[in-house]
Amino acid sequence: MADTAAYGPQLEGFSYPHPLHTFKFQSQGQALEMGYMDVAPSGVGNGRVAVLLHGKNFCAATWEDSIKALSAAGYRVIAPDQIGFCTSSKPANYQYSFQQLSLNTHALLESLGIDKAAIIGHSTGGMLATRYALQYPQQTDKLVLVNPIGLEDWKALGVPYRSVDQWYERELKLSAEGIRKYEQSTYYVGRWKPEFDKWVDMLAGLNKGAGHQAVAWNSALIYDMIFTQPVFYEFPQLKVPTLLMIGDADTTAIGSDIASPEVKAKIGNYKVLGKQVAGMIPGAQLMEFPGMGHAPQMEEPEVFNKALVAGLVK
Repeated sequence: MADTAAYGPQLEGFSYPHPLHTFKFQSQGQALEMGYMDVAPSGVGNGRVAVLLHGKNFCAATWEDSIKALSAAGYRVIAPDQIGFCTSSKPANYQYSFQQLSLNTHALLESLGIDKAAIIGHSTGGMLATRYALQYPQQTDKLVLVNPIGLEDWKALGVPYRSVDQWYERELKLSAEGIRKYEQSTYYVGRWKPEFDKWVDMLAGLNKGAGHQAVAWNSALIYDMIFTQPVFYEFPQLKVPTLLMIGDADTTAIGSDIASPEVKAKIGNYKVLGKQVAGMIPGAQLMEFPGMGHAPQMEEPEVFNKALVAGLVK
């Protein structure tokens, strides 16, 4: 990572597209901070709020183009970094659960006087958005899942368990080269654009900086949460209008790198998973992006954001 900048433990030094605010709160006996952006409509407001939840290898900043599009369409946009990620606290001890992260997000929205919002989650943020909608259906006016992970239960399908210690050792070894190689093959289906490099720099720089060990430890705890706390079985219980936005060439699956060839062959097939889960969620709409990968909002922002704005109206 010699050619990568080093950022602080809360991503100090990396530039966000809008002013960064800090939500300070108590959780699990400790004082924590969540970084977030709060962006007003750039035109005539429509009175609605859109909350953008980032993925595991992403930050709120990666929603840059979607924030611009939603703001232009009249939305107030809230884009937080969850505890353990990016500009937020990296506690030495924290019981991570999607319920806890939902509570944190709900507390942030309450502090801003927001009682109802469209909840839009990408990747791991899709698992969190699902949990949020299950916990707070009256305060979720629309649920949008953008290439969410958790559309299947990897452990039940035979993916081996990695301990937190094993995840930690893996995360300590992250490099810009490794991040770029993984993202190119999985997120962008072999394609790459120069503008993606800053997101590699963001992750690699966070891992390279003074918070290296704390970042890796929290990442390990979060991976354990993702693997052991499926939302898959609760999709039929959703009671809010739901839109699935799926790049159908995505192959993301937690633990696929250590799965047997037989297991690996049957997981991470978003062309199948999108349709399957759309059928599980009452009244769900499915919008597919043929040939796109894990992050359609970054791969083809104009196409994606036009569809997102239209999908929120329906």
